[in-house]
Amino acid sequence: RDDTDSAPFVPKAIVTPSPTPAPAWRPRVPWAQTILYELHVRGYTRTHPGVPDALRGTCAGLAHPAAIEHLTRLGITTVELMPIAAAVDERHLADLGLSNYWGYNPAALFVPDPRLAPGGIDELRDCVAALQAAGIEVILDVVLNHTGEGDARGPTLSLRGLDNATYYRTLADDRARYLDDAGCGNTLALDRAPVLRLAMDVLRHYALAAGVDGFRFDLATTLGRRDGGFDPGAPLLEAIAQDPVLRELKLVAEPWDVGPGGHRLGAFPAPWGEWNDRYRDTVRRYWRGDAGLAGDLATRFAGSADVFAARSRAPSRSVNFVTAHDGFTLADLVAYGAKHNESNGEGNRDGGDANHSWNHGVEGPTPDAAVRARRSRDVRNLLATLLLSRGTPMIAMGDELGRTQHGNNNAYAQDNALTWIDWDGADDDPVDFVAALVALRRSHPALRADRWLTGAPADGSGIADVEWRHPEGRAMGDGDWTNPGCRALVAILYAGASSTAGADRVAVALNAGDDPVTAHWPDAREGRVWRRRIDTSLPSGRPDAASAA
Repeated sequence: RDDTDSAPFVPKAIVTPSPTPAPAWRPRVPWAQTILYELHVRGYTRTHPGVPDALRGTCAGLAHPAAIEHLTRLGITTVELMPIAAAVDERHLADLGLSNYWGYNPAALFVPDPRLAPGGIDELRDCVAALQAAGIEVILDVVLNHTGEGDARGPTLSLRGLDNATYYRTLADDRARYLDDAGCGNTLALDRAPVLRLAMDVLRHYALAAGVDGFRFDLATTLGRRDGGFDPGAPLLEAIAQDPVLRELKLVAEPWDVGPGGHRLGAFPAPWGEWNDRYRDTVRRYWRGDAGLAGDLATRFAGSADVFAARSRAPSRSVNFVTAHDGFTLADLVAYGAKHNESNGEGNRDGGDANHSWNHGVEGPTPDAAVRARRSRDVRNLLATLLLSRGTPMIAMGDELGRTQHGNNNAYAQDNALTWIDWDGADDDPVDFVAALVALRRSHPALRADRWLTGAPADGSGIADVEWRHPEGRAMGDGDWTNPGCRALVAILYAGASSTAGADRVAVALNAGDDPVTAHWPDAREGRVWRRRIDTSLPSGRPDAASAA
């Protein structure tokens, strides 16, 4: 107990009029056509040369046409904004001269952080409207699993002082100590009526006042926790499902937390999308050169039916990603064999160690042109795999520009040039490559159809919706799928004619081996020809660009 009078130091609130409601119109991009782009408002705009200095680092800066132009150039349909709500720094950061950059430490859930939106909810609403006017949906990353009040030694900012025992989960034998399923010091008790109402009010506030198109839920397993563990029918999940506003939005779960039984990939309600970490790990390991992964890669490439199909969920509910804010950037994934988090001030103990990364024999930057070329090729391989897989692809901010964090895989406290996009020093070549991949995906139903592949004929033509082939041209046999020497795989994808598109056939050949292979696929049918659209062995990745040059 501390009897010191803290009144002079308590943060004060300013009560403002109700915000102007956001327009009701939204782009409404179908899941099967969605291309996600995870974005930090400050990091994306802080050094953007086309954004006026006064707007850089803010939602108003993101709303600027120069900032939106890059997204439309890529073909992005949906941005996922990292947390906007006002957040506080973890108490150890001040002594290190650092601050919380990511924002996953909320203090005032209804209020946009003044560093990101000095104009408050109105600025966020105008930003959302500007993106939507360009045909881009906006999903907010929300943190409802814990608050910035931290553990029992943390500050009393709000809920702890109002009703600590109701809002937080505490140990049954020691009410002074918190259950910490979030790994951030405390866990909100979202199955209790006042806490449930708080969460629902927060979501409806951003949906109605800011007009957002959906939410990505941080450490979402916590949202469904009850005293006995995770429950897919938990009160908050059920409340969202019946809410006339929220049920119509895109909902995305990060389907894990650090508590008992916390990894719940595939366990969320049917309409939800889920970050698929199995996809991430398999694709990384395959392109790193790990042996015997042909079968697992095919499963992930086809939408992860083993995770989602059993509960009658579509392939689009697998949110596929190779990198995200948490971990290496794509450029660092192929340039560092280990994390380098020294600048975080924690002795390089923070951040994950299971990165499945590779450095091509040299740790970090190198003048060796051959190493740099191999790294660039692997970046193209990873991007192509991501955007040609079934499911909903998510690109991490700046991966299409070669953004590096110099090996830091936990840059949550780095609000500086380490995490901001370096627009002046960015590599522009991958931008055109990503745009070409997005356009290819959009124009070919065989790549983005939102149904499970069966290997059976897709229509009266007798052509199967997928043929898995060995590069030699024969069908993959049982032994090929786990053969350590099988490093290449060919998928022949087919979609029958529909009311909106003709029959479509695409061949995708993947080779993670050290040596080139000759891949064989079926002869073209009468009146049709095969066209090579993507070739990651080329520096541009685009045969049409190479021939034009």
